[in-house]
Amino acid sequence: MNRSRFSLVLLVVFVIGLLSVSALSAQGVQRSYIVLSDGDGSNLASAISAAGGTMVNYLPQIRAAVAVSSNPNFKTQVRGVRSVIPDLVYQFDVPTLVVEGESVDAAVANPPNSGSPDERFDLQWGHDAVNAPEAWAAGVRGQGVVVAVLDGGFDLDHPDLAPNIIGSISFVPTESAQFNLPTFASHGTHVAGTIGAAQNDVGTIGIAPDVDLLLVKVLADSGSGAFSWVAGGILYAADQGVDVINMSLGADIPQSGVCDTDGCITAREVAELRVMMNRVANYAAQRGVTVVVAAGNDGRDRDHDANILTLPADMPNVIAISATSPVGWALPDWDGSFDYPTSYTNYGRSAIDFSGPGGDRPLLGQGVLCTVGPLTRLCDIFDLVYSTGNNTWYWSAGTSMATPHAAGIAALIISEHGGSLAPAQVEAEMRARATHPGSNGRDPFYGLGAISSGY
Repeated sequence: MNRSRFSLVLLVVFVIGLLSVSALSAQGVQRSYIVLSDGDGSNLASAISAAGGTMVNYLPQIRAAVAVSSNPNFKTQVRGVRSVIPDLVYQFDVPTLVVEGESVDAAVANPPNSGSPDERFDLQWGHDAVNAPEAWAAGVRGQGVVVAVLDGGFDLDHPDLAPNIIGSISFVPTESAQFNLPTFASHGTHVAGTIGAAQNDVGTIGIAPDVDLLLVKVLADSGSGAFSWVAGGILYAADQGVDVINMSLGADIPQSGVCDTDGCITAREVAELRVMMNRVANYAAQRGVTVVVAAGNDGRDRDHDANILTLPADMPNVIAISATSPVGWALPDWDGSFDYPTSYTNYGRSAIDFSGPGGDRPLLGQGVLCTVGPLTRLCDIFDLVYSTGNNTWYWSAGTSMATPHAAGIAALIISEHGGSLAPAQVEAEMRARATHPGSNGRDPFYGLGAISSGY
């Protein structure tokens, strides 16, 4: 693709929905299952076959297999295993707002007046919020660190990403890692750019602009994905020796079970799904991977919704990120705070580890114009998070956007220490460097604090 033909039209998308969940749709009468073993897993293939199924993927790291079967009694006829779980899919909510805009087109100063030749960097207030340019000035840029981004498809040719991509793979059976929808709004591309867009005199800059990016597609371009795809992606990334995994995705599942047109998922099956995902998270931790995940965008008090299981945020050994935003960042009389909890973020002392820049539109509807560099737009748009998109750049908002800021900070910390930090040490460093706009200890909105490079 000839990137010299990039459009000068930038599009704005506001994404604030978490993922909804349903059972994996049957193709004809065939359904997909996750089969867990309590032993070493060596019996899974024969047990699945004896019940009229076919093993399509074996996950020895967690003693599990993915199977398909058209036998309506498959779940009850698989013998000698721990459990059989219907594979689940989750679906991104559609954007709630799309607005068209006009574009603008080695710096270490903060936006909006950095003087950077990466011309769109001056729209990235999140970098100022986490003190990324100050880390760069000290020579800490993410060098030597590999970050895996588990998401939907990616614009693999994007000029801001291509210099840092070391590999890509898809766990979506019918799709490549390349994002192939005719839209600018590529969630995976946006997330990857926040972490690791190269400082190359083009477009934007990532929080850790010298990281290596491993792009792992675990969601279809439509946003739907099976839990087995996500689990497979995590295990693959861990086995590749990555330092950080970013998952700006999530699903809410009633622990009491749920029914839809594809059938019912029982409370026991939900509990077993949690066992499976916990095994995955523990395996990644054992491999030395720091896993950073989105806390979710439902505005829920996680301290008081015990029936809801949110994955991956409720897995062990992960760092869950809530979202904050400035109010009127582009206004001449902006108050200087990046730390207002957003209107959509989930919260709760039991659920949030840190907060990060997620963006919001608190000034929506006021009709006030602001100017950043040569760009004049409605002021509320500038409070969103700006990053790479499919064949362009665009604004978005959500804990999906806060999470890659935190993953970028984790990469900077690991880089500073020569790549030798275990996940617990990374989290301890994040805690030591965080700022504290909320209460001492663990705050319901900010967790252990607002992420910062510490510089």
